[in-house]
Amino acid sequence: MINDRNREIGTFVPAADDDMIVCRCEEITKGEIRRAVHEGMYTITEIRRYLRCGMGLCQGQTCARLVKGIVARELKISPAQLEPASSRAPMRPTEMHILANEEKEGKRDE
Repeated sequence: MINDRNREIGTFVPAADDDMIVCRCEEITKGEIRRAVHEGMYTITEIRRYLRCGMGLCQGQTCARLVKGIVARELKISPAQLEPASSRAPMRPTEMHILANEEKEGKRDE
């Protein structure tokens, strides 16, 4: 795991493919991820909290490996050296009557 905040990784230099969408759920580009690393976010968890990549509907199932690769390249380390972010099951909004185990108004058996 990389914790050394004094690492010198150089200045951010825009690349031709920085506008490529990496996280489709949150519409995060490769350039945004690269810039976040150069601003001092060296862990997947920090990147995730800052940009929300991997926190959309797919919960990183589509982009996690790409994000990890981009961060590792910017830090000039192996992706294996990066601690993975914790995974969670995809969630959807739930109506309160479902949680309360009640039926919606007008659909109750009376």
